[in-house]
Amino acid sequence: QVQLVESGGALVQAGGSLRLSCAASGSIFSSNAMGWFRQAPGKEREFVAAISRYGRSTSYADSVKGRFTISRNNARNTMDLQMNSLTSDDTAVYYCAAAGWITSLTATPPRTNYWGQGTQVTVSS
Repeated sequence: QVQLVESGGALVQAGGSLRLSCAASGSIFSSNAMGWFRQAPGKEREFVAAISRYGRSTSYADSVKGRFTISRNNARNTMDLQMNSLTSDDTAVYYCAAAGWITSLTATPPRTNYWGQGTQVTVSS
């Protein structure tokens, strides 16, 4: 059984930065593309960013391009999301997810194999 555990969520002021991490248990990490999604109150879950199995390809939602950076460390089974220039629109629960291919994460709806439990990010204006 694979588990994904997010961490790093916090309350931050607008304009600030935050780094989220996702730790994966099990031996499947390097065989999966990984991604971040978020869900704001009253809204549907939306794609944020994704990274391919070995980190060669990345994809971002238009709303976070130039502000967020996704990365992964297959030796440590971890994935990070560096978030800069945060605004109140970034307030949401952030989830990490795993899928066979990066295109599975960017699909609508996403075709994921695993989800984490989420971590709350709140940006105060």
